[in-house]
Amino acid sequence: MSHTNEADLTKLPFSPRPQHISRPSVSVPARATDTHFHIFGPQDKYPLGVPRMYNPQEATVENYRAMAATVGIQRVVVVQASVYSTDNRCLLDSIREFGVDRARGIAVIDTDTTDEELEALKSGGVRGIRFNAISGGTDLDQLSILAKRIEALGWHIQLWVKGEQLPALESRLLDLPVEISIDHIGQITPANGANSDEFQTLLRLLNSRRAWVKLSGYRASAKVYPHEDVKPFIQEMISAAPDRCVWGSDWPHPLLGTRAMPDVGKLMDLLADWAGTSAQFEEILVGNPARLYGF
Repeated sequence: MSHTNEADLTKLPFSPRPQHISRPSVSVPARATDTHFHIFGPQDKYPLGVPRMYNPQEATVENYRAMAATVGIQRVVVVQASVYSTDNRCLLDSIREFGVDRARGIAVIDTDTTDEELEALKSGGVRGIRFNAISGGTDLDQLSILAKRIEALGWHIQLWVKGEQLPALESRLLDLPVEISIDHIGQITPANGANSDEFQTLLRLLNSRRAWVKLSGYRASAKVYPHEDVKPFIQEMISAAPDRCVWGSDWPHPLLGTRAMPDVGKLMDLLADWAGTSAQFEEILVGNPARLYGF
């Protein structure tokens, strides 16, 4: 991968920007928070990193705002995309453009990141760092080292790994001096069942009060909308730790392959169904992210 050339890069999967967004049929509470999405471009200002796993279409703050206005999203958490590696300029500029009163960010750093850079990230609205072992190439061996670096900042670690990796990581995660936010319902495999090691590990992490989970369930689903295969798992997580669950749209949904592009309005309706009550729906969208990200 270190010798990737331009011809190789043109062959990477292309991730288009979603076009159709429905208005949710449910009443979305004020200050509803999307805790997981990405901003891409413009590429002449924020060049894509090499190597990378996909080529995104430009998806700007303006594009996101149009979607959010339709869906009813008012607070946002921008997540550093893997195609930018540790170059967090697009992330910081996006937070600034959204406004630091309603925006936070999750950065990507490594052991070369200086204390001065960490302070600049914090001042810019960053509240955590991401380890992406699926599309990002971030090194899980640096978990402990970087956790110690961010402890004094009051940040947490956001983690995207495959569900099958969770059992082996459990003790390491619980030993970290910071909390963990787990992407995409732990990327569990629903077909493995509720008694699988991966799902039981996820529940133990939630019950430890050291972890949070992002209810962006379509990523783990093997079925089309309304993703019925993940519903019982998500409802069990909400039941086990209702105050540790947050929601993310995952807009603009990169790396989907041939799967249908999600409609964020319908994903919001789906969250309301999973939550069961309007009070729990509001807690997941407003109260929980306010505590995790410091709104």
